[in-house]
Amino acid sequence: MSAAPGRSQASTPVPENEWLAPRTAVWVFMAFALAYFLSALVRAVTATLSPVLSAELALQASDLGLLAGGYFFGFALTQMPLGTWLDRYGPRRVILAFLCVAVLGCAAFAMATSFAGLLAARVLTGMGVSACLMAPLTGYRRWLSPATQMRANSWMLMTGSFGMVASTLPVQWLMPLLGWRGLFWLLAGLVVVSMLGIAALVPAWRHHGSAGAPAAGRAVGYGEIWRHPYFRQMVPIGFVNYGGMVAVQTLWAGPWMVKVAGYTPDQSALGLFGINLCMLAAFWLWGVINPHLAHRGLLPERLIAWGLPLSFVALGAIVGLGADAGWPLWAAFCVGSTFVALSQPAVAQALPPQAAGRALSAFNLVIFAGIFVVQWSIGLVVDAFGAMGWSTEASFRGAVAVFGLCCLLAYGGFLRGYRRHAIASRG
Repeated sequence: MSAAPGRSQASTPVPENEWLAPRTAVWVFMAFALAYFLSALVRAVTATLSPVLSAELALQASDLGLLAGGYFFGFALTQMPLGTWLDRYGPRRVILAFLCVAVLGCAAFAMATSFAGLLAARVLTGMGVSACLMAPLTGYRRWLSPATQMRANSWMLMTGSFGMVASTLPVQWLMPLLGWRGLFWLLAGLVVVSMLGIAALVPAWRHHGSAGAPAAGRAVGYGEIWRHPYFRQMVPIGFVNYGGMVAVQTLWAGPWMVKVAGYTPDQSALGLFGINLCMLAAFWLWGVINPHLAHRGLLPERLIAWGLPLSFVALGAIVGLGADAGWPLWAAFCVGSTFVALSQPAVAQALPPQAAGRALSAFNLVIFAGIFVVQWSIGLVVDAFGAMGWSTEASFRGAVAVFGLCCLLAYGGFLRGYRRHAIASRG
């Protein structure tokens, strides 16, 4: 990962638009990456633990969806104030404060004795880790060149995929040794370690303006961000397609493999491992090629328009094949959906640097609200079809078909905005 020349001491405050030296940029990235790795692991672990939790607490599909979605609900609750705090106080101060809440959430999950306790702990944990991606992306907007920002964003998501991979087979292997409660105590300790790394390595934030506008220039409020044409163009696919990809990756691919494809829990964990390994490779590749695509003038929205339909083909195959649709097709769906991840840094670059935290957090609110809605809704639709007398396989296939239709509608909304703005820019 490269950066333009700048200060080499991580402890020195970095003024707006002063890019980090390459070595400093790498250490800052690594410090943030550990926290985001743990955030993704905690996010996705419910898919691996779903057989154990379902058996221990007699959870239905809708209960499981709500438990997993509670993390994203807590995540979404913090996004609006988070953006303001990031722009005002900077990534280091904000993420350290939030990670304290994450430690409490992991500890509360480990000690919970009821479904309500688990759900409350998941919400608390989601709130605590909600700055783990927004904080570094806000810093990168100021500390890295535009092309390097796209690379850093993709490689942060790759780090998240490492966390997803760790939530599968490694968690399955640790379960006989630690149990799910011991696992969450271990996670709480690792979050503390990540806090120490961030405190030591991430630069401080220097203000150059009034409160709420740390950089020079006019302050941009949330209202202006939500009305921005580029932001609104990305909202449909951020909510449904991006949110749906994460909902599948962190929960529903697991139950599908067990209840529809007939996998054992160990085979399901292996399948989730394969899915997340494919995602890791995809985000690594995006990080490699993004600077070259940017230099060639290939805009993110154009790549999304071309590439996102690949995910629809995979969903159609899953619905059509039913029990014969195993983890490779779910991996194809998730990898095809990674095109929409290009929207996140693009939204930040479409707005002024002093609004980076608010722009990213507003869009992240869209994504995580989508994850919560899709994750819970799929469970509700599965249960609804089951109440109508459908078999388990038919209920899951019907729910995925409904989700696929929503993905197509969201893509159509994105295309209308994309074509309208393309025509306006040519005019």
